[in-house]
Amino acid sequence: MPQRPRNIKMSASEGQVVQALGSIGAATLLSRVLGFARDMLVARTFGAGPVTDAFFVAFRIPNILRRLLAEGALSTAMIPVFTEYAATRSRPELRRMLRAVLGLALIALTVTTVLGIVAAPWILRVIALGFMADPGKAALAVMLTQVMFPYLPLVGLAAMATGVLNSQGRFFAGAIGPAVLNVGMIAAVALLARHLEPPILSLALGVLLGGIGQLLVQVPGLRACDLLVKPSTELGHPAIGRVTRLLLPSVFGLAAVQVMVFVNTLLASFLSEGSISYLYYADRVMEFPLGVFGIALASASLPVMARQAAAQDRAGLAGTLNFALRLGVYVSVPATIGLVALRTPIVRLLFERGRFGPAETAATADALAWYAVGLAGFAGSRIAAQAFYAMGEARTAVRWGIVAVGANVVAALALMGPLGHAGLAGASSAGAYVNLLALLLVARRRLGRLGLRALASTTLRAALASLPLLGVCWLALVLWPPRAALALDAAWLAATITVGAALFWLGSVLLGMSERTVLAQMIRRRGRDVPEGA
Repeated sequence: MPQRPRNIKMSASEGQVVQALGSIGAATLLSRVLGFARDMLVARTFGAGPVTDAFFVAFRIPNILRRLLAEGALSTAMIPVFTEYAATRSRPELRRMLRAVLGLALIALTVTTVLGIVAAPWILRVIALGFMADPGKAALAVMLTQVMFPYLPLVGLAAMATGVLNSQGRFFAGAIGPAVLNVGMIAAVALLARHLEPPILSLALGVLLGGIGQLLVQVPGLRACDLLVKPSTELGHPAIGRVTRLLLPSVFGLAAVQVMVFVNTLLASFLSEGSISYLYYADRVMEFPLGVFGIALASASLPVMARQAAAQDRAGLAGTLNFALRLGVYVSVPATIGLVALRTPIVRLLFERGRFGPAETAATADALAWYAVGLAGFAGSRIAAQAFYAMGEARTAVRWGIVAVGANVVAALALMGPLGHAGLAGASSAGAYVNLLALLLVARRRLGRLGLRALASTTLRAALASLPLLGVCWLALVLWPPRAALALDAAWLAATITVGAALFWLGSVLLGMSERTVLAQMIRRRGRDVPEGA
């Protein structure tokens, strides 16, 4: 598949991906900005130590459930089945199917929540065994986990709504859900922290408040599609079996990255105090470009690839996969360079205040550098996995996800000694690249030519276009005003990023990168359009 010249119009499938990407990316951008505001408030209020370690361990569970359900498996399982019913069945039958799936989901989510609350002490022993040496911290983590477990049914129902709306071409309402979660957590800390004991409990209550909001924000879109239905107890409906068969392997496949998070949390619990918090804050920074573009690209490409797979258009599916991967690389390469070069001022600007001091900044920046190295791997593996979900081959993604977890464990054990918590971040990056390479090799056998030469060309040219960006970052660090005030730090960082991004854009123009043209069209389109389902 040759590189597309920049003056050739996008295909219909590529246009659909870009249109969906605009909606999802805009919502995700808002969510990430609010997420930073939330984390800045948390860092200022609680710092980085035993209390935040306990919360972040407890928060791993609802956060991972959000990523698996709201950003992945449940929507992935719903979209193919719902799309087929919408195309081939009557409206009453479509609503009947949706009511049956909703009824089973409510039962399963409720039972899982009750079991999770009861089993919270044993769950914490698995994901943070090192906490057991500190009974106070362990008890706090268990309590916070039990408070937040009811988030599961809320995010599960929200994920179902997202799958339904995405199938109808409505992407914004589902993607805005994490932003609503952040608003709930910010409001809870601001209003409740001073009135609760322990104050960190306010964050846990904020998670529940945000979960309610994630569900309610999608109600108008469902009503507009005439798909706001009540659950039924028709547990024998044939669609339930199909959704379940797609859901289970999808959960395990998308869980590969989250298992890496659990492994790192477990190992970090044996390191020095604050290690878990350093990894959390660094991961939050890295997830800004990953969420706004990488995960958004994966979500935007799935409905298109699912339609191509249903039509047995494997060449078209391979083309869409290549297109999405090239867009991911185009953004990931300069983002990686910028994050590594500017890691310390970024962390200092976002978090260094209150109980989060220079030592915490340095430790978090070390972890951020190693996470950023894996940005292309994290994004690419999510995109590549969608091709297998679209083809109904989720088990393939599961098998190679397990291999990637194994690679992460081996790398973590090798790196945590010399590098500490930063080595755990590097191990996650290594596992992501193992996952991506394995999925691409298997996809090559399933689909034929993937246009890997075009992908390699995009990678090389993106690296070349990033050289001026690297130079600007180096010069800015040399000239950075010492002990600058917060406003000056922010202005200096914003100017560095702006100039660096402009030079990268110019470099991509000179190198004739078609991905630049695609993104420009997306930005212009989002400037004209009103988000659907908003």
